[in-house]
Amino acid sequence: MTVLASLTFVRHLDGLSHRFERDGVLNGRPAYRRTDGNVLCVWSPADGWHCEIADGLVTAHPLDGRDDGPEPPATVWRSFKNDRSYLYDLRYGLRAPDAAVGE
Repeated sequence: MTVLASLTFVRHLDGLSHRFERDGVLNGRPAYRRTDGNVLCVWSPADGWHCEIADGLVTAHPLDGRDDGPEPPATVWRSFKNDRSYLYDLRYGLRAPDAAVGE
């Protein structure tokens, strides 16, 4: 078994992409940090897979609702912050060996 080393969110509106790289483990699952900012893609028992900013404010979810799979779902996500909302495709990047899972 392998784990995702990176993932990318690609905005429907204009193709803008945000790359996330593996950043340890949170709540027993892999965590991913955006390479150009302080946004995390993580799983929690309360919210399932989601994106959040440094203060824990949730800023994105899978469009189809809560997901509790072992990795963030490669599906459409909706972001929301203040009065803005965008749709993104989550695309998987590279996979890393299992050894990286237990960080």
